[in-house]
Amino acid sequence: MKFTKMHGAGNDYVYVNGFVETIEDPASLSIAISDRHFGIGADGLVLILPSETSDFRMRIFNADGSEAEMCGNASRCIAKYVFDHGMTDKTSITLETLSGQKRLDLQLAEGIVTSVRVDMGEPILSSKQIPVHSDEDEIIDFPIALDGKKVNITALSMGNPHVIIFVDNVDEIDLPKVGPKVEHHPLFPKRTNTEFVQILSPDHLKMRVWERGSGETLACGTGACAATVASILNEKAERRVTMELKGGTLFIEWSEADNHVYMTGPATTVFEGEYFPA
Repeated sequence: MKFTKMHGAGNDYVYVNGFVETIEDPASLSIAISDRHFGIGADGLVLILPSETSDFRMRIFNADGSEAEMCGNASRCIAKYVFDHGMTDKTSITLETLSGQKRLDLQLAEGIVTSVRVDMGEPILSSKQIPVHSDEDEIIDFPIALDGKKVNITALSMGNPHVIIFVDNVDEIDLPKVGPKVEHHPLFPKRTNTEFVQILSPDHLKMRVWERGSGETLACGTGACAATVASILNEKAERRVTMELKGGTLFIEWSEADNHVYMTGPATTVFEGEYFPA
Protein backbone atom coordinates (compact mmCIF):
# COMPACT_ATOMS: atom_id res chain seq x y z
CA MET A 1 0.00 0.00 0.00
CA LYS A 2 1.43 3.36 -1.03
CA PHE A 3 0.84 6.23 1.38
CA THR A 4 1.72 9.84 2.09
CA LYS A 5 2.42 11.17 5.57
CA MET A 6 1.08 14.73 5.97
CA HIS A 7 0.33 17.12 8.79
CA GLY A 8 -1.67 20.26 9.40
CA ALA A 9 -0.09 22.27 12.22
CA GLY A 10 1.35 19.05 13.63
CA ASN A 11 -1.89 17.04 13.47
CA ASP A 12 -0.46 14.16 11.41
CA TYR A 13 -2.21 11.44 9.44
CA VAL A 14 -1.37 8.74 6.93
CA TYR A 15 -3.13 9.52 3.64
CA VAL A 16 -4.08 6.81 1.16
CA ASN A 17 -5.33 7.45 -2.36
CA GLY A 18 -8.53 5.42 -2.55
CA PHE A 19 -8.71 5.97 -6.30
CA VAL A 20 -5.88 3.45 -6.72
CA GLU A 21 -5.70 1.56 -3.40
CA THR A 22 -8.41 -0.68 -1.91
CA ILE A 23 -8.52 -0.83 1.89
CA GLU A 24 -10.68 -3.69 3.17
CA ASP A 25 -10.48 -2.93 6.91
CA PRO A 26 -9.55 0.73 7.46
CA ALA A 27 -10.26 0.61 11.21
CA SER A 28 -7.72 -2.14 11.85
CA LEU A 29 -5.25 -0.55 9.44
CA SER A 30 -5.52 2.76 11.28
CA ILE A 31 -4.65 1.11 14.59
CA ALA A 32 -1.61 -0.62 13.07
CA ILE A 33 -0.13 2.30 11.15
CA SER A 34 -0.78 4.90 13.86
CA ASP A 35 1.50 3.18 16.35
CA ARG A 36 4.55 5.44 16.67
CA HIS A 37 6.87 2.54 17.55
CA PHE A 38 5.66 -0.37 15.43
CA GLY A 39 3.79 1.43 12.66
CA ILE A 40 4.25 4.53 10.53
CA GLY A 41 3.23 6.81 13.39
CA ALA A 42 0.21 9.11 13.11
CA ASP A 43 -2.94 10.45 14.73
CA GLY A 44 -4.89 8.22 12.35
CA LEU A 45 -5.69 7.21 8.77
CA VAL A 46 -7.32 9.31 6.03
CA LEU A 47 -8.76 7.83 2.84
CA ILE A 48 -9.16 10.06 -0.24
CA LEU A 49 -12.07 8.63 -2.23
CA PRO A 50 -14.32 9.31 -5.22
CA SER A 51 -17.60 11.09 -4.49
CA GLU A 52 -20.95 11.20 -6.26
CA THR A 53 -21.79 14.62 -4.79
CA SER A 54 -18.46 16.44 -4.42
CA ASP A 55 -15.03 16.65 -6.03
CA PHE A 56 -13.64 14.20 -3.46
CA ARG A 57 -14.73 12.25 -0.37
CA MET A 58 -12.88 11.86 2.94
CA ARG A 59 -13.04 9.03 5.44
CA ILE A 60 -10.99 9.52 8.59
CA PHE A 61 -10.14 6.98 11.29
CA ASN A 62 -8.65 7.81 14.67
CA ALA A 63 -5.65 6.02 16.13
CA ASP A 64 -8.00 3.68 18.04
CA GLY A 65 -9.81 2.69 14.82
CA SER A 66 -12.97 4.70 15.44
CA GLU A 67 -14.27 6.68 12.48
CA ALA A 68 -14.56 10.46 12.89
CA GLU A 69 -17.13 12.67 11.21
CA MET A 70 -14.80 15.51 10.30
CA CYS A 71 -11.26 16.84 10.66
CA GLY A 72 -10.29 20.34 9.64
CA ASN A 73 -6.55 19.68 9.48
CA ALA A 74 -7.06 16.54 7.39
CA SER A 75 -9.35 18.36 4.96
CA ARG A 76 -6.64 20.96 4.30
CA CYS A 77 -4.10 18.22 3.65
CA ILE A 78 -6.46 16.50 1.23
CA ALA A 79 -6.72 19.75 -0.73
CA LYS A 80 -2.94 19.89 -0.96
CA TYR A 81 -2.65 16.21 -1.87
CA VAL A 82 -5.14 16.22 -4.75
CA PHE A 83 -3.74 19.44 -6.24
CA ASP A 84 -0.06 18.59 -5.85
CA HIS A 85 -0.65 15.08 -7.27
CA GLY A 86 -2.48 16.41 -10.33
CA MET A 87 -5.87 14.96 -9.37
CA THR A 88 -7.44 18.40 -9.90
CA ASP A 89 -6.45 21.78 -11.26
CA LYS A 90 -9.15 23.61 -9.29
CA THR A 91 -8.17 26.07 -6.59
CA SER A 92 -11.59 25.75 -4.99
CA ILE A 93 -12.87 22.21 -4.41
CA THR A 94 -15.68 20.48 -2.52
CA LEU A 95 -15.14 17.63 -0.08
CA GLU A 96 -17.74 15.12 1.06
CA THR A 97 -17.48 14.22 4.77
CA LEU A 98 -19.71 12.46 7.28
CA SER A 99 -20.63 15.91 8.59
CA GLY A 100 -21.61 17.26 5.16
CA GLN A 101 -19.93 18.92 2.21
CA LYS A 102 -17.07 21.37 2.85
CA ARG A 103 -15.56 23.94 0.50
CA LEU A 104 -11.78 24.24 0.40
CA ASP A 105 -10.02 27.27 -1.09
CA LEU A 106 -6.38 26.62 -1.95
CA GLN A 107 -3.64 29.22 -1.61
CA LEU A 108 -0.59 28.63 -3.82
CA ALA A 109 3.06 29.67 -3.99
CA GLU A 110 4.85 28.84 -7.25
CA GLY A 111 2.22 26.23 -8.08
CA ILE A 112 2.43 24.45 -4.71
CA VAL A 113 -0.35 24.54 -2.10
CA THR A 114 0.91 26.26 1.04
CA SER A 115 -2.30 26.89 2.97
CA VAL A 116 -6.01 26.20 2.67
CA ARG A 117 -9.12 28.06 3.80
CA VAL A 118 -11.95 25.73 4.80
CA ASP A 119 -15.62 26.65 5.10
CA MET A 120 -16.44 24.60 8.17
CA GLY A 121 -20.16 25.43 8.09
CA GLU A 122 -22.35 26.58 10.95
CA PRO A 123 -21.66 25.57 14.54
CA ILE A 124 -24.30 23.35 16.12
CA LEU A 125 -25.36 24.49 19.58
CA SER A 126 -28.39 22.25 20.19
CA SER A 127 -27.69 19.79 23.01
CA LYS A 128 -29.59 17.00 21.26
CA GLN A 129 -27.61 17.44 18.05
CA ILE A 130 -24.13 17.64 19.64
CA PRO A 131 -25.19 15.26 21.40
CA VAL A 132 -25.30 15.90 25.16
CA HIS A 133 -27.47 14.09 27.71
CA SER A 134 -29.10 17.19 29.18
CA ASP A 135 -32.49 18.89 29.43
CA GLU A 136 -30.76 22.20 28.64
CA ASP A 137 -31.29 23.44 25.08
CA GLU A 138 -27.69 24.70 24.93
CA ILE A 139 -24.62 24.04 27.05
CA ILE A 140 -22.90 27.40 27.52
CA ASP A 141 -20.88 28.09 30.70
CA PHE A 142 -22.56 25.04 32.18
CA PRO A 143 -21.28 23.50 35.45
CA ILE A 144 -20.42 19.79 35.64
CA ALA A 145 -18.70 17.66 38.27
CA LEU A 146 -15.20 16.55 37.34
CA ASP A 147 -12.97 14.82 39.89
CA GLY A 148 -15.23 16.09 42.65
CA LYS A 149 -14.85 19.70 41.51
CA LYS A 150 -17.20 22.03 39.65
CA VAL A 151 -15.98 22.85 36.14
CA ASN A 152 -17.83 25.10 33.71
CA ILE A 153 -18.01 23.85 30.13
CA THR A 154 -19.36 25.00 26.78
CA ALA A 155 -20.36 22.27 24.34
CA LEU A 156 -21.02 22.45 20.61
CA SER A 157 -20.50 20.53 17.41
CA MET A 158 -18.51 21.39 14.30
CA GLY A 159 -19.75 18.18 12.71
CA ASN A 160 -18.19 16.35 15.66
CA PRO A 161 -18.70 16.97 19.40
CA HIS A 162 -16.52 19.37 21.40
CA VAL A 163 -16.30 20.56 24.99
CA ILE A 164 -14.44 23.77 25.75
CA ILE A 165 -13.01 24.60 29.18
CA PHE A 166 -11.39 27.97 29.85
CA VAL A 167 -8.25 27.97 31.98
CA ASP A 168 -5.67 30.50 33.13
CA ASN A 169 -2.71 28.51 31.77
CA VAL A 170 -3.08 25.61 29.30
CA ASP A 171 0.50 24.49 29.94
CA GLU A 172 -0.36 23.57 33.52
CA ILE A 173 -3.18 21.17 32.56
CA ASP A 174 -2.50 17.46 33.18
CA LEU A 175 -4.14 16.57 29.89
CA PRO A 176 -3.52 12.78 29.91
CA LYS A 177 -5.31 12.68 33.26
CA VAL A 178 -8.17 15.12 32.66
CA GLY A 179 -8.77 14.57 28.93
CA PRO A 180 -10.09 10.98 29.14
CA LYS A 181 -12.40 11.88 32.02
CA VAL A 182 -14.12 14.54 29.91
CA GLU A 183 -14.09 12.37 26.78
CA HIS A 184 -15.88 9.53 28.59
CA HIS A 185 -18.11 11.67 30.84
CA PRO A 186 -21.67 10.25 30.96
CA LEU A 187 -23.02 13.52 29.53
CA PHE A 188 -21.57 12.62 26.12
CA PRO A 189 -23.06 9.47 24.55
CA LYS A 190 -20.67 9.57 21.57
CA ARG A 191 -17.72 10.72 23.68
CA THR A 192 -16.26 14.15 22.98
CA ASN A 193 -13.17 16.10 21.94
CA THR A 194 -11.99 18.46 24.66
CA GLU A 195 -10.30 21.84 24.25
CA PHE A 196 -8.62 23.74 27.07
CA VAL A 197 -8.43 27.40 26.08
CA GLN A 198 -6.40 30.30 27.45
CA ILE A 199 -7.39 33.84 26.43
CA LEU A 200 -4.21 35.79 25.68
CA SER A 201 -6.19 38.69 24.19
CA PRO A 202 -9.59 39.06 22.48
CA ASP A 203 -8.02 38.14 19.12
CA HIS A 204 -5.31 35.71 20.29
CA LEU A 205 -6.14 32.41 21.96
CA LYS A 206 -4.03 29.44 23.04
CA MET A 207 -5.35 25.90 23.08
CA ARG A 208 -4.50 22.31 23.93
CA VAL A 209 -6.70 19.48 22.73
CA TRP A 210 -7.59 15.98 23.78
CA GLU A 211 -9.00 14.28 20.68
CA ARG A 212 -11.62 11.59 21.01
CA GLY A 213 -10.00 8.30 20.04
CA SER A 214 -6.47 9.69 19.59
CA GLY A 215 -5.44 11.42 22.83
CA GLU A 216 -3.51 14.67 22.87
CA THR A 217 -2.68 15.93 19.39
CA LEU A 218 -0.63 18.95 18.38
CA ALA A 219 -3.59 20.59 16.67
CA CYS A 220 -7.28 20.11 15.93
CA GLY A 221 -9.01 22.16 13.23
CA THR A 222 -12.58 21.49 14.29
CA GLY A 223 -11.46 22.03 17.89
CA ALA A 224 -9.93 25.40 17.06
CA CYS A 225 -13.21 26.40 15.40
CA ALA A 226 -15.27 25.16 18.33
CA ALA A 227 -12.99 26.94 20.81
CA THR A 228 -13.36 30.20 18.89
CA VAL A 229 -17.16 29.94 18.82
CA ALA A 230 -17.24 29.11 22.54
CA SER A 231 -14.97 32.06 23.32
CA ILE A 232 -17.29 34.40 21.44
CA LEU A 233 -20.42 32.95 23.08
CA ASN A 234 -18.80 33.53 26.49
CA GLU A 235 -17.86 37.11 25.46
CA LYS A 236 -14.14 36.42 25.71
CA ALA A 237 -13.06 36.86 22.08
CA GLU A 238 -13.65 38.73 18.85
CA ARG A 239 -15.02 37.24 15.62
CA ARG A 240 -11.56 36.79 14.08
CA VAL A 241 -8.81 35.19 16.13
CA THR A 242 -5.35 33.71 15.90
CA MET A 243 -5.40 30.28 17.53
CA GLU A 244 -2.07 29.15 18.93
CA LEU A 245 -1.65 25.37 19.20
CA LYS A 246 1.27 23.14 20.15
CA GLY A 247 1.88 22.32 16.47
CA GLY A 248 1.38 25.73 14.90
CA THR A 249 -1.10 28.51 14.27
CA LEU A 250 -4.58 28.57 12.73
CA PHE A 251 -6.68 31.59 11.79
CA ILE A 252 -10.37 31.30 12.61
CA GLU A 253 -13.31 33.56 11.73
CA TRP A 254 -16.94 33.13 12.76
CA SER A 255 -18.70 35.20 10.12
CA GLU A 256 -21.70 37.30 11.08
CA ALA A 257 -22.75 37.41 7.42
CA ASP A 258 -23.56 33.70 7.00
CA ASN A 259 -22.93 32.22 10.49
CA HIS A 260 -20.24 29.96 8.99
CA VAL A 261 -16.88 29.33 10.63
CA TYR A 262 -13.82 29.68 8.37
CA MET A 263 -10.46 28.14 9.16
CA THR A 264 -7.18 28.95 7.40
CA GLY A 265 -3.97 27.09 8.03
CA PRO A 266 -1.00 25.20 6.58
CA ALA A 267 -0.82 21.77 4.98
CA THR A 268 2.52 19.97 4.80
CA THR A 269 3.75 16.80 3.12
CA VAL A 270 6.25 14.96 5.32
CA PHE A 271 7.18 11.91 3.24
CA GLU A 272 5.82 9.20 0.95
CA GLY A 273 6.34 5.48 1.27
CA GLU A 274 4.98 1.98 0.94
CA TYR A 275 3.50 -0.04 3.80
CA PHE A 276 3.58 -3.84 3.91
CA PRO A 277 1.05 -5.23 6.43
CA ALA A 278 2.36 -7.99 8.66
